[in-house]
Amino acid sequence: MATTLTHVSDAESVPAAVPDAGPDGVPTATATTSWVLSLSCPDRPGIVHAVAGLLAEHNGNITESQQFGDALSGLFFMRVQVDSAASKEDLEAALTRLAGRFSMTWNLDVAGRRMRTLVLVSAAAHCLHDLLFRQQSENLPIDIVGIVGNHTDLAGLAEFYGVPFHHIPVTAATKADAEAALLALVAELDVELVVLARYMQILSDDLCRALAGRAINIHHSFLPSFKGARPYAQAHDRGVKLIGATAHYVTGDLDEGPIIEQDVERVDHSRTAEDLVALGQDVERRALARAVRWHAEHRVLLDGHRTIVFR
Repeated sequence: MATTLTHVSDAESVPAAVPDAGPDGVPTATATTSWVLSLSCPDRPGIVHAVAGLLAEHNGNITESQQFGDALSGLFFMRVQVDSAASKEDLEAALTRLAGRFSMTWNLDVAGRRMRTLVLVSAAAHCLHDLLFRQQSENLPIDIVGIVGNHTDLAGLAEFYGVPFHHIPVTAATKADAEAALLALVAELDVELVVLARYMQILSDDLCRALAGRAINIHHSFLPSFKGARPYAQAHDRGVKLIGATAHYVTGDLDEGPIIEQDVERVDHSRTAEDLVALGQDVERRALARAVRWHAEHRVLLDGHRTIVFR
């Protein structure tokens, strides 16, 4: 298995911790940084020991650790939070050496760092409003640096929260140009995560590949499934007992990307179609917010078409 190394893009923004010496030449206590390390590699004995040993060598105090070995894929997954005064450069150099031994894919980031996020919308406001509100009120660890709408319905909401709104209309004739403009904006704003908050456009295969592993979508999901217009009205007409929502990574297979989170709400015959719409929107908000938080906290690792989520 080839070794893949992944690093955060803004490493230069994290100051290196340099020990200070006291009058007697003995190093004094230095400020520590809380790091989050996530990794995957072929499963074999000694991985946890090696990772813990590396962190101990860098005076790391592990505050959270989760791991999982998938017997089906043969892969091992781990997420560790550690407090250490070691510099990012030292930790990365040590992890690079360790990765070579274990064919390891890894990511090191500052715990709680706000992930630069671009939100795509159409006309429905509930998911966008919820993300903006949670970003401010619940310390959702994202920084919404822009909102893109194929319509202008939500420009006022973006203005209320002080977030730049970019109108990129999409038609069959302009789809390629619109997606090129979107990718240019992703690069210009140094976007790390793209959230489709009820964005009613199908992304091309090329765009899905360009955003692989860093684009999250939310959609309604029912038993049975209802597609097309007015899905909640269809659900009401069929007398469903459960309504729900699924948050997943975006792939070229429409609504079939790796699932991050799902949520449901039980309903009965007394509920109107309008009730189902309101309940469904609430379920969508909850599922999307959890998926975004877990992704931003590096709690989601890809395992083929599945995800490992360390909650």
